[in-house]
Amino acid sequence: MIPRERAWSILTEFTKSDSLRKHARAVEASMRAYAAKHGEDPDTWGVAGMLHDFDYEVHPRAPHHPMKGGEILLVRGVPLQIVYAVLAHADYSGMPRVSLLDRALYACDELSGFVHAVALVRPGRVITGLEPPSVRKKLKDKAFARTVNRDDVYRGPPSSVSISTSTSRSSSPRSPTSPPRSVSPVRDSPTRPGRVLLDHAR
Repeated sequence: MIPRERAWSILTEFTKSDSLRKHARAVEASMRAYAAKHGEDPDTWGVAGMLHDFDYEVHPRAPHHPMKGGEILLVRGVPLQIVYAVLAHADYSGMPRVSLLDRALYACDELSGFVHAVALVRPGRVITGLEPPSVRKKLKDKAFARTVNRDDVYRGPPSSVSISTSTSRSSSPRSPTSPPRSVSPVRDSPTRPGRVLLDHAR
């Protein structure tokens, strides 16, 4: 298993944008919570979340992102299951999402971006106090965050939006593993709109 410190070093080597680093930490925090819920290794899942877009700044166009990024990760000794999940989070990669890790990463990527968008329209633009029902309500509003493909929501594994919402809400601004309580706009793109995790069980 690759140590978190080494994964963070890879991320910061290729990603200089503060907004993209925040996104990486948010997805990492969500993946760690998701791993705990399903009895999986939080370190492995957290690193997958942290590195899923590590090459986006240097390879902003498909299919270079994440395909070239995957090659870099393999050379750096990142475990194959993490590299595969990173590749599979892009629909155009041709890599089917077969494991729970693959599907969770796909879902948490969108969720983190969507929760961020919901927080931006709240008083004070903060995640603190944001509850899952508010996120689900916004998800039903097709005019809100239109770049988020609602169909993508159901391609992730069944779980609860509360995992990532509560993880984001409780995280410290100084923690390298999680997003800050207050948020700022994150650049969006057609190739990585950011993915959403819903509570399918309800």
